[in-house]
Amino acid sequence: MSENDELMFAEEDEGQIEPSRDGAPKPKWKVVIVDDDPGIHDVTKLTLADFEFAGRGLSFISCYSGAEACEVLADHLDAALIILDVVMESEHAGLDVARYIREELKNWQSRIVLRTGQPGQAPERQVIADYDINDYKEKTDLTATKLYTLLCSSLRSYRDIVTIEQNRHGLEQVIKASANIFELRSMNRFAKGTLEQLTALLHFDPSAVYLQDGAARGGLSATLAGEKLRILAGTGIFNDLSSDDAREVLPAPVVARLDKAVAAEASSFEGGDFVGYFKDRNGATNLTYMSGIGAIDPVDRHLLEMFIQNVAIAFENAQLHEDVASTQREIVYMLGEAVETRSQETGNHVKRVAEISRILAEAYGLDAEEVELVKLASPLHDIGKIGIPDAILNKPGKLDPEEWEVMKSHARLGYNMLAGSNRKILRAAAIIALEHHEKWDGTGYPHGTAGEEIHIFGRLTAIADVFDALGSDRVYKKAWPMDRIVEHMQQESGRHFDPRGIQLFMEKLSEITAVRDQYKD
Repeated sequence: MSENDELMFAEEDEGQIEPSRDGAPKPKWKVVIVDDDPGIHDVTKLTLADFEFAGRGLSFISCYSGAEACEVLADHLDAALIILDVVMESEHAGLDVARYIREELKNWQSRIVLRTGQPGQAPERQVIADYDINDYKEKTDLTATKLYTLLCSSLRSYRDIVTIEQNRHGLEQVIKASANIFELRSMNRFAKGTLEQLTALLHFDPSAVYLQDGAARGGLSATLAGEKLRILAGTGIFNDLSSDDAREVLPAPVVARLDKAVAAEASSFEGGDFVGYFKDRNGATNLTYMSGIGAIDPVDRHLLEMFIQNVAIAFENAQLHEDVASTQREIVYMLGEAVETRSQETGNHVKRVAEISRILAEAYGLDAEEVELVKLASPLHDIGKIGIPDAILNKPGKLDPEEWEVMKSHARLGYNMLAGSNRKILRAAAIIALEHHEKWDGTGYPHGTAGEEIHIFGRLTAIADVFDALGSDRVYKKAWPMDRIVEHMQQESGRHFDPRGIQLFMEKLSEITAVRDQYKD
């Protein structure tokens, strides 16, 4: 390593960080001096030894040739100012460095000031026109006062450019984070997703809790009962908290800050913690609390508040989606129960079929969306019985051949009623209505479809439906004992039922029988 190299690295390491007023490290402004005259380095550093801008001093990095500068600057893209000589190892070495900074390193933020003792080698008008530099000075012009002025103007420009870039990046992050939470329809996923995006947005420590303070609604994983806050989702130190009243388990200072935000109806930053407050159009008050974020500048505060506003909109959308989904589920159950009541059967049959179908779908390995569809759609498996005359539907004895043909038509009737919908639940219900009486060996109805050609929704619902029907009283039969039902289900594996479905049925039998106990007639 040359003497100049040793000097450069020694100077680069000296005083890089100084403490801020609150004790946190506060970085100095990096100033790179590129000149083949060591005296220029010494004079510049001596003149600016006590210089400060915006409460931050200077950290000098010295380079003594254009080639050396290119190597160093590649590792210091955060240099605020580069004071660059033109003539060094070649007549245009400094200009080559300037081009390298902008075109190769893609560094558009660092301020470049050309300082030359031979202005004829690089005419000012030509250099300003051809190179992206920020100022041009002759060495004889740079008195102590003018050097001070140059530093102030250059650092101010660099600071503002960095702030603009941070704003742009922060805005991009807000847009991405907002887009993510707008896609989360489940309230549980929404609450968790909000925390994840907030943590990523400003690189916070993931010790956060998201709460909802408002009127109780169906489907919400956390609500307010009277004055009780209930946790929707938590991360970090709040991850495993569980209570009907969050006030009972949260630290007193956290509760105090939440109450303070509610009373003020405003977000707040205090003691390194953030409380986000927003109220939706329905009057529900929602809170986001994040701990350990430390100091936060005005730009980041604005980004946080912008994101919280988007959370409020997304929260309302998620609430609306949840309400619509809840209404759909309720209507499906009501329709299914209406059919069962008309056929003098209990409405709990459809609830049991729904839960058993869900258990089988999960065991079969269907994805979460398909599992939910099976659960929500299976209550409509017999919706077509609406079109079957009472005399046939409720006949206590065995149906004659003509009556049996009428009864079998309920599968097609149910399909025709539901197939025209563009809703996922009703489309799935149409499939189930049509195919839940098909048999694995092809002897079922209405089409005699066999094996895996029968939709998985129909195959699973068939197992759930037959199991529950055999264990329930009907106008034409008494409930079977459990051992006889299980024996029958096993015997029909590969004939009536999907063999794998029956295997899973047996593995989950205790869970399935628990459903019967939960929804007794």
